[in-house]
Amino acid sequence: MTLANLIHVQHLKEKLDKKERLTVIDVRFDLTDETYGYKVYQEGHIPTAIYLDLNKDLSRPVSKHGGKHPLPDLASFVDILGKHGINHHTKIVVYDDGRDMTAARLWWMLQAIGHRKVSILDGGLTAWKEAGLSLETRLPKQKPTVYKAKQTYRHTINIEELKEKLKNKAAILVDSRSKARYLGKIEPLYHKAGHIPGAKNYFWKDVFTDYGQYKSKAMLKQHFKQLPKDTPIIVSCGSGVSACPNIFALKKAGYDQIYLYPGGYSDWISYEDHRVETKEE
Repeated sequence: MTLANLIHVQHLKEKLDKKERLTVIDVRFDLTDETYGYKVYQEGHIPTAIYLDLNKDLSRPVSKHGGKHPLPDLASFVDILGKHGINHHTKIVVYDDGRDMTAARLWWMLQAIGHRKVSILDGGLTAWKEAGLSLETRLPKQKPTVYKAKQTYRHTINIEELKEKLKNKAAILVDSRSKARYLGKIEPLYHKAGHIPGAKNYFWKDVFTDYGQYKSKAMLKQHFKQLPKDTPIIVSCGSGVSACPNIFALKKAGYDQIYLYPGGYSDWISYEDHRVETKEE
């Protein structure tokens, strides 16, 4: 797995000014308004940035099982990358609004197929604008190429593997949703409230500072101090998206045995015989 790479807005600006060969990807998205991301991209984005949509490009269609944002099959994902002029050597910078989940989702997908040259813009577009840096509305054109993935998605856990590991206490499950959703006090998206039995709660937004940047390594080590480094950690959320900032932060804090349960809670409750818990664990 690649390192948790961050790039500062001024560093990215310098690279763009020097016309270094890299691809900037805007992945802004709002779960409550599926038109938001591309709309605001058209209104203004970081120069040269292309846009990828969480639902259309970074997920496959929803079915009965698999969760609300199932990973696209590998062939579809690399085809999308190739159509945007990205190959397996391309240096990539991804961004969202800052203190958000979609940049980490794409970072995770890329490193999971072996793409090592990928960084998240720390603070996202919010930090870019606060630095007084300009936006553009021009839609860039790319020369299509062929992306050759080094591997299929690695470091994932399916539901059967999850149940086996929980039964044998062979891994720790982290639920990345808010405490209120974890405890089943509210559930705005799904038909059943609560969490997967045995899951520990680490809210994904807690890995960011108040300014929308990732916390320091020391702060993240303190944040995750109750999690042992010698035990595999499976990270979940509602649908495999907000788990990704936690994965990024765990990597930054020095954890190595980290896996994503892409289906998340929405996949778990798609099986009627699966019970849920509403108490702190």
